[in-house]
Amino acid sequence: MELTVLGQTPEGETKSGCSTSACGTPSDQMSHLPEHIREKVHNHPCYSEEAHHHYARMHVAVAPACNIQCHYCNRKYDCANESRPGVVSELLTPDQAVRKVQAVAANVPQMTVLGIAGPGDPLANPERTFETFRRLAAETPDIKLCVSTNGLSLPDHVAALAEVNVDHVTITINCVDPDVGAKIYPWIFWKNRRIHGRKAAEILIERQQLGLEMLVERGILVKVNSVMIPGVNDKHLQEVSKVVKSKGAFLHNVMPLIAEAEHGTFYGVMGQRGPNKTELQELQDSCSGDMNMMRHCRQCRADAVGLLGEDRGDEFTMEKVEVMEIDYQAAMEKRAKLHESIEAHREADKIKVMPESNFPDSTARPVKMAVATKSAGVINEHFGHASEFLVYEASPAGVRFISHRKVPQYCTGADTCDENGESIMDKIVAALDDCETVLAAKIGIEPWGRLEAEGILPNGEHAMEPIEDAIKAVYLEMYEDGRLAVSLQKAQISA
Repeated sequence: MELTVLGQTPEGETKSGCSTSACGTPSDQMSHLPEHIREKVHNHPCYSEEAHHHYARMHVAVAPACNIQCHYCNRKYDCANESRPGVVSELLTPDQAVRKVQAVAANVPQMTVLGIAGPGDPLANPERTFETFRRLAAETPDIKLCVSTNGLSLPDHVAALAEVNVDHVTITINCVDPDVGAKIYPWIFWKNRRIHGRKAAEILIERQQLGLEMLVERGILVKVNSVMIPGVNDKHLQEVSKVVKSKGAFLHNVMPLIAEAEHGTFYGVMGQRGPNKTELQELQDSCSGDMNMMRHCRQCRADAVGLLGEDRGDEFTMEKVEVMEIDYQAAMEKRAKLHESIEAHREADKIKVMPESNFPDSTARPVKMAVATKSAGVINEHFGHASEFLVYEASPAGVRFISHRKVPQYCTGADTCDENGESIMDKIVAALDDCETVLAAKIGIEPWGRLEAEGILPNGEHAMEPIEDAIKAVYLEMYEDGRLAVSLQKAQISA
């Protein structure tokens, strides 16, 4: 999708606000790339922000062992009540993994990507990982293959990854300074011995950078994940972004630390806090000038299934998969037809240039808007059914995606308070307190009133419209109503 922007000049330069190269828009990740790379990214929901509205992914949990320890990680098996990396409900054999991929691909035709992301490190389990990939490359040739790794063993396996047609690799790189790394990694297991402290971090960083260079040399796309840890590496991640970009990484995903004590991680037990939404956005914005920035990551489980933002894993337990009848050839044909339909829809819904005369003021302030959507890049979710909202920022420079905000579903019964005295609506308002408008397919009377009282304008007038088009229309309405000329408080807006 080619993103066009409000206030765009004929030459394609923005009049004000962030440049298109810094905004992290879908077109940024595409337009400057060779055609063969654009083709790789086009329907990959993790590598393309726009594609994640339309296409699904799955992870298979075949890699239990890990060769490093991170202070933010605690791998949990047979765990269905946490949604974060390193957590799985079932460990699979390669045979089970292949069977499950075929079952999911037959029943979730939006699926385009299979990844191995744990629950340990895939390359610390090379036999299980590569047997799975070899089988899938032969038996599900229409599925893209991806792997996520900490990078310690990566240089040893780059050639093997290329041989099994893995063409997307994610490396978690949290630092390029061993002194910072020593605060994140208590140890690594390297050459049959455990190494601690700064020396461990030094080896890990060297191996990560070597692996990155080797992947880029082979034309394999590399995404870098970094966990933002306030007070540890938050001031350092801009340097990480510059370094990995200089070595050819395609995309940088700065993720917030998950550190609730109940997860049992070292950071969680020791009280290390995660970043708030303002800190995270500011760091992502500061990095995005150097690197394409991924903002739509959901920090998925190692056995995630479905569109980003949903998890259909319960539908595909091995107990259920083993009794499914699967005609994979028919499934491939069905999926190909659906993908053709999706691409026709994407083409038809390309954002049109809004005439410059309709938005003449380049000094208008930016506005954040929250959107309720299920999929397809349109506003198609009832406010009360949303378990997350997508947050966008509109400005004279255009519309850019900022983040997703997980919330409890409002329509789950009585809006009772928890042990801290917070109601469901309190939690939703807190998640969206930096937004001025909420766009949903429908909004009930009671939440409508509460949103208005909090200075967040509810809007149900753009149901089934493309998200960016609706946001542009609302932003233009706000401008024409005189609400964008100066920096107003939300309380003034609602008045």
